[in-house]
Formats: sequence, C-alpha cells, structure tokens
Amino acid sequence: MNMQNPAIDNTLRHDWTVDEIEAIYCAPLLELMGRANAVHRARHDPDHLQKASLLSIKTGGCPEDCAYCPQSAHHREVKIDREQLMDPVSVIALAERARSVGAERFCMGAAWRRVRDGAAFDAVIEMVRGVRGLGMEACVTLGMLEPCHAERLAAAGLTAYNHNLDTSPEFYGKIITTRTWQDRLDTLSAVRRAGIDLCCGGIIGMGESIRDRASMLQVLAGFAPHPESVPINALVPVAGTPLAHRDPVDALELVRMIATARIIMPASTVRLSAGRTDLSREAQIMCLLAGANSIFYGEKLLTTPNPEESSDTALFRALARMVA
Repeated sequence: MNMQNPAIDNTLRHDWTVDEIEAIYCAPLLELMGRANAVHRARHDPDHLQKASLLSIKTGGCPEDCAYCPQSAHHREVKIDREQLMDPVSVIALAERARSVGAERFCMGAAWRRVRDGAAFDAVIEMVRGVRGLGMEACVTLGMLEPCHAERLAAAGLTAYNHNLDTSPEFYGKIITTRTWQDRLDTLSAVRRAGIDLCCGGIIGMGESIRDRASMLQVLAGFAPHPESVPINALVPVAGTPLAHRDPVDALELVRMIATARIIMPASTVRLSAGRTDLSREAQIMCLLAGANSIFYGEKLLTTPNPEESSDTALFRALARMVA
C-alpha cells in the first residue's frame, strides 16, 4: 500500500477490511509513523497526554482461564496474594492521591467473572460516585455485565467500562475457553446501550500472527461509534501462567500496533498500556509519536509492574511541552 498521501484522510470508517489493516501494519515503519502522526495531529492536541491510574480493587481467584492472567484461579502455580474487595473509603482516598500527582482518569478492576447484584456491586457503585465526585473520569473492569448493571453504573456517573477483546476472534479460543467471544460482544453492547464509553483493546505477544492483530483491530474499527478508548497492551509474561515462556514483544511491533490503531480509529484515545516497563524512554516516545495519547500512571497495573512515578516524571520532563 502506498502510504504517501498529501491529503491526510482521518475520516471515520467502519468498513475496514483485514487485508487493508494488515497492509497498513506492514508498511515501511517511517511512512507508517508519519501517517499516524499526521492523523493524530489532525484529530487531537499533540501537547496533551492523558494520565490514568489503575487500581485492583479485588485481586485473585478469578474463575476465568485467560492464559495471560496471574489472577486466574486455574493457574495455581502463580504466586499472588488474594485480596477481598476493598472498601470504598480506601479506594476513594487512593483516587484522590492519584489526582494529586496528575491522574485524570481512575480505573478500578475486580477479578470477577461477571457482575452480580449485592453488597459488592453496591460498594463499586459507591466507588464510582466517589471518584466522579473528585472531578476525575471513572472507569471500571468487572467482567461480564447485564444491561441492568450497566444502567446502574451509568446512573452512578461511570465514564467508561473496560472490556478488552484481547485478540482476534480466530485466535481467541487458544487464550480463553471459559468465556466466549460472543459473551464479550454482549457485554460491550450492554455498555453502549447504557450510554457509557467503551474502553476496549487487546494484547500482543501471546503467539498471535500479524493477521490476528489486524483482525482484532478490524473488529474494533467496525464498532459504530469506535471505542472512545483503545488500550494496546504488550504481554507481560508471569511465572505460573501458560504464557510465561513467551519472549518479550519487540518494541517496534508495539509502535506498529499503535500507529495502525491510530490510523483506522482516528478519533479514539489510544492507550499505551501494559508492557511499558520493558520499553526504553525512546521507545515510549516513538509510541507517542505513532499516536498514543494516554498512559497508565503508577507503579502497578492491577498485578503487573508499571514504571515508577520517578521514571514517568523523567519521561514527562523529556517530552517538555507535552505535559505541563
């Protein structure tokens, strides 16, 4: 595909083909980055980088068998401290601390298969109200949702619901067997109908092909509207999980994934998510040039490491004008 196009096309399309997306992904890297950066600048403030903070509010014991996840109860060799649901007062205090160091969005994750009515969900509703009361965006990831639960979250002021596709429909069964592809689509549909923003992306480095990556992006770009937030994660191999043996993702593969997501979903926020600890400062800046405009800020992403605040402060200083 000839990437050189003097007129930057940042039209919102929902009819991308897998072949088109794969061709974009495999284009010469500098041309790919140049096109993605131009699309990004046409749609977004290039000086703004959103910082989001992510907290595990209930850790471990999840009945799902996601091959990448240390919180799965199926992976008994993983060394993880299981924790019950945190109390809302503690969560809101941590959100306030995150806000004080510059976080704009506070994300909360519970290792549940699905949301159920009861005291635990009532507590999450209280957390969402508390975070919104701080003037922050609030996002949760709680597993599968019924429409009634999505409506309660919307009424509490939830900004976004995270529910990743993880990978392509073709490769999905090799990563997860306890939840179907259709289950994921049903939850995303419930979120959309409730008027909550979608935070939906995936993971690379799990053994999928480039075509699998293009297929996953094609599904995301087929949503109308596109997900407001698209997190792009690189696998963080964890000892005791089935994917513990996977080699680290080449940083340039992550750059390509972000650039491709930016081109086909020009208005979405593209989040440079898990895997940042393995990236140099320069590799992270390449991801930002390729169209990422949000990062997770804090020392942990649920249960996997994230760069320390001091490292991110140095990154922000190097970016100078991008972050005040």
